[in-house]
Amino acid sequence: MNLVLSHIIWDVNPSVFPSLDIPRWYGLFWVAGILLSYQVMLYIYKKEGLTVKDLDKLTLYVVVGTLLGARLGHILFYDLDYYWQHPIEVLPIRLEPEFQFVGLTGLASHGAGLGIFIAMAIYCKVYQVNFLWIADRLAIGTALIGSFIRMGNLMNSEMVGTPTDVPWAFIFVQVDDLPRHPAQLYEAVFCLILFVILFLLWKRRSQLGTGFIFGVFMILLFTQRFFNEMVKVNQVLFEDSLPINMGQILSIPFVIVGVVLVIYSYHEKNKRQYPVTPPEQPDPIDDSFTE
Repeated sequence: MNLVLSHIIWDVNPSVFPSLDIPRWYGLFWVAGILLSYQVMLYIYKKEGLTVKDLDKLTLYVVVGTLLGARLGHILFYDLDYYWQHPIEVLPIRLEPEFQFVGLTGLASHGAGLGIFIAMAIYCKVYQVNFLWIADRLAIGTALIGSFIRMGNLMNSEMVGTPTDVPWAFIFVQVDDLPRHPAQLYEAVFCLILFVILFLLWKRRSQLGTGFIFGVFMILLFTQRFFNEMVKVNQVLFEDSLPINMGQILSIPFVIVGVVLVIYSYHEKNKRQYPVTPPEQPDPIDDSFTE
């Protein structure tokens, strides 16, 4: 990376070791994000009297849901025709013209979101956990992971922005010689700020209804995603014919769900919910009429 005149020359090799295809910076940032997010969630769980075992169960569900959802989301939303003709490439391999390990070359964040929802729903059903209680906490770690993932995209010179003459423009040498918006960096910084906001809200959780933190996460993240798409190059050609691109279309339902959750949490006024449904307790004695 070099600073020339008013633009940043970005020419980072996606592979950590130039002579090897793997590992790649993108994968390392994924792993780093998951590990750091796990530590944040561990802090939250300990503060709320839950065990490491509880967190480990949740982590397994979420990681599997994220990877499957992100992969299938990319296939269904962006490149279904190609994978219909090359089904083996749903896996991280390619058989033509020769066998090659290519990694998961297509992951969609909206698919990851849906995958997480489904994984959480299954987890909550199996372990009788309050879905929104878990979602409020998990949103904090997810925002942090999102920041690392977008930094991984930056290291890979992928998901680049549109051409621009702003002073902080990046020239992605591996793409072309045009100064472009560093759209990945915009989202990485935003996710880091969002993580701080959500963590501070968790500190005030006793004053908030269940689902509020998750709702704020959905509104802010996907509103940002909607507008950030305006300075990003479309991922596939068919998006050029759409009034708004696929990323923007998929962001709208997430924002709506977030608004519904915030309204729900406000009206229900759930100041605190147990993560696991507690056993029924006898009704307290009503002494409002005693002297």
